[in-house]
Amino acid sequence: MPMTEQATGAHHPQPRARNGGSSSATVEHVTGAQSLIRSLEEVGADTVFGIPGGAILPAYDPMMDSTRVRHVLVRHEQGAGHAATGYAQATGKVGVCMATSGPGATNLVTPIADAHMDSVPMVAITGQVAAKAIGTDAFQEADICGITMPVTKHNFLVTRAEDIPHTIAEAFHIASTGRPGPVLVDIAKDALQAQTTFSWPPTQDLPGYRPVTKPHAKQIREAAKLITQAKRPVLYVGGGVMKAGATAELKVLAELTGAPVTTTLMALGSFPDSHPLHVGMPGMHGSVTAVTALQKADLIVALGARFDDRVTGKLDSFAPYAKIVHADIDPAEIGKNRAADVPIVGDAREVIADLVQAVQAEHTEGHTGDYSAWWKDLNRWRDTYPVGYDLPEDGSLSPQQVIQRIGELAPENTIFAAGVGQHQMWASHFIQYEQPATWLNSGGAGTMGYAVPAAMGAKAGMPDRTVWAIDGDGCFQMTNQELTTCALNNIPIKVAIINNGALGMVRQWQTLFYNQRYSNTVLHSGADTEGAPAKGTRVPDFVKLSEAMGCYAIRCEDPADLDKVIAEANAINDRPVVVDFIVHEDAMVWPMVAAGTSNDEVMAARGVRPDFGDNEDD
Repeated sequence: MPMTEQATGAHHPQPRARNGGSSSATVEHVTGAQSLIRSLEEVGADTVFGIPGGAILPAYDPMMDSTRVRHVLVRHEQGAGHAATGYAQATGKVGVCMATSGPGATNLVTPIADAHMDSVPMVAITGQVAAKAIGTDAFQEADICGITMPVTKHNFLVTRAEDIPHTIAEAFHIASTGRPGPVLVDIAKDALQAQTTFSWPPTQDLPGYRPVTKPHAKQIREAAKLITQAKRPVLYVGGGVMKAGATAELKVLAELTGAPVTTTLMALGSFPDSHPLHVGMPGMHGSVTAVTALQKADLIVALGARFDDRVTGKLDSFAPYAKIVHADIDPAEIGKNRAADVPIVGDAREVIADLVQAVQAEHTEGHTGDYSAWWKDLNRWRDTYPVGYDLPEDGSLSPQQVIQRIGELAPENTIFAAGVGQHQMWASHFIQYEQPATWLNSGGAGTMGYAVPAAMGAKAGMPDRTVWAIDGDGCFQMTNQELTTCALNNIPIKVAIINNGALGMVRQWQTLFYNQRYSNTVLHSGADTEGAPAKGTRVPDFVKLSEAMGCYAIRCEDPADLDKVIAEANAINDRPVVVDFIVHEDAMVWPMVAAGTSNDEVMAARGVRPDFGDNEDD
């Protein structure tokens, strides 16, 4: 079956002429392993995160001689995968990770799945047992192509040394074009050891892979007409706009139309938070204005977004009055969750640029949208239900205040990576994102442990930028060993542990929906019968742990010390810095749409249901 844009499956490269490149290419006599490293050099891979092991070991020998590929020795393969993702998200280039066969490869499955959900361009290279041993349950054998088939954009099993160059070239092409995503290349050990020849560039053979980038002109014209005819339009912007590098075009379209803009968790920074047209983030923990704007809209223009459940809430009650214009490079997304009145397949940058021209043409013909009544409603909601928080009555640190001050005191163009949970939502609300690629997080998969290795990858790719990881004490304990990697490889990230002694978001649900029965969410030891931490008990002691891994570590418990501690962290740039912020454990994330309920039931705060009146439901 020919491979389509979103096809997945193990592809066994077909035999071809050994010199697949141009006739002028220089042929080198090399091993398969040398061919692999040369191929990585030629596709522009400058950083590889990985750990050696038996099956991949032949590739590590020639890597020692490469002056163009830097290898970062991580402490766990999951760290390698998330680092590759952070690198890709921060730089816009393809992230690369490498692992050996069996458990090394299976430890990459979580970050590969994470990259797949968030459409991150990544190439994962794994060693495999010798070709003749495949299928025999050999030592450290795992069918990683089969295992990752559902969570890769495509994958390859390479058993012949001569197939390595064109496979690597094809993998990088697939990962970075169309809807980006992870591609796995599994290479048998004997293919790495065999003698072969190397020439570049190789020929690529992907007859079924033809991503559509240019949108259909008729659909663009239809969308432009709907925009100018609408009374209550919303531009619903997803991560695809960031992937397409379409942020400048988006700003032009928004200002041309005057329509409100809502940016998803994966799109924060694609449109300036401070822009008057920006109404916030939609979804389960989105702003009241953004959630309600989508619910009351008569037209939603979805750009590189996928109508996922966290945004729509109960799907059959989502945006009941809205016509849908859905533009996406992946045709499988259009109509998957919500039927589109105007489907547009194409690259977001091309789509938005064409929409700008089409809307201008409508304006020239005297067709302009009048959204004055709509903005009157939007501004009233924005003024009445802003995203905010209350300081703890006992004088302890507020987690929201900690994160807000980190954002306000951070150097310009700081990159923020977040783990998953309450701190992730607070970081999305209380840090201002004005530029693209300054907010990295695990949106689709919601992977705990993402922040530290992703920040490491971002800093490796953008060494001149400050990188803060905003992490929870639960997430931090999953991948903090990569701080050792940072310390030994001169990757001076900064980590804020929002330490409430609990799995915070799960605890919030237990508070709201399980009668405050806190089953297995307390992380500190020595808890008394009511779940409060025993005085002075800190297991682990994050300051001591971080110092043991070569970091500069500080603890902050007093709000009076907050700015001084953050300034101290910002001033240290010769090693990783970890700040253990001891925060109030009862803080909650608001607004909130409870799982399985309609977005109409959004709660601005605990016990506070917004009152929109009846006049907007016309």
